[in-house]
Amino acid sequence: MLKKIALVTIALCAGGILWYLFIMPQDYVIRFRTKASPGTVNQIVKFWVGQKGNASFESQESLSDFRNTLTLNDTTLNFHWLIEKDNDSVSLVKVYINDPKNSLKQRLQIPFFDTDFEKRSKTTVKEVFSLLNSHLKNFKITIVGEAVIPEKYCACISLKSIQLNKVKGMMDHYSTLSGFMAKNNIELDGRPLVEVEKWNIQNDSIAYNFCFPIHKTDSLPRKKGIFYKRIEEQKAIKAIYNGNYLTSDRAWYALIDYADKKQIKVKKEPYEVFNTNPNMGGNELEWIAEIFMPLHAQE
Repeated sequence: MLKKIALVTIALCAGGILWYLFIMPQDYVIRFRTKASPGTVNQIVKFWVGQKGNASFESQESLSDFRNTLTLNDTTLNFHWLIEKDNDSVSLVKVYINDPKNSLKQRLQIPFFDTDFEKRSKTTVKEVFSLLNSHLKNFKITIVGEAVIPEKYCACISLKSIQLNKVKGMMDHYSTLSGFMAKNNIELDGRPLVEVEKWNIQNDSIAYNFCFPIHKTDSLPRKKGIFYKRIEEQKAIKAIYNGNYLTSDRAWYALIDYADKKQIKVKKEPYEVFNTNPNMGGNELEWIAEIFMPLHAQE
């Protein structure tokens, strides 16, 4: 009996060692928790990669499953980020790290030594974690719940960019719209807004209309590049965003998470109303934007 137990123990140990050395998908794993949504973590990793000349964003299966690489001297490390909701307000982030060129060497050394690979992995993830924590202090999102996007008639300019450049597009064309309104004595009917018509979550590209709500009259003037449209009233879920409008898309991700949790079907076509004029300066956490995510029409 004792001999059988010993043989089973040896077999299990041998199997475990073989799995660790040759089958386990990662050389090293780091975990941390954050109050950020998966979409916000995703954007911060992309931003961090963009600041590094030796890093590259490789692929994205979803907002919660993506990969990047980091090249150090003659070694390229692979980072696989997986994010899951720990509870309603906390995300668990798992970072699986591989050194393909020296994988076996790293697995043999890690249990016994404090290796350079381990140090680099910790330093890299710590950089992203610190950047994420700093970013979270710069905005606030309050989920309101179900709401209605009001009907508006607007003068708009159609734009395309990545999410990060949305505000640049607005700033570049603000004077065009405001000057056109003033020159033609067109009466405004609300604050400037953005209507996203297409959002590619994989590559962060958006096609959107930057609009000034106006009172419709029988004879509105024409100008190349500016068009008029009616935005129909529609049901939506809503959040209040406080912070720099550069990252108001963080509320888009918060609304997606809310919709998933509540099993609400939404159209991923965010709609934003900017209630604070950034040109007035002040504390960015006091800037207010209303962020909507339209509901799918019930069948």
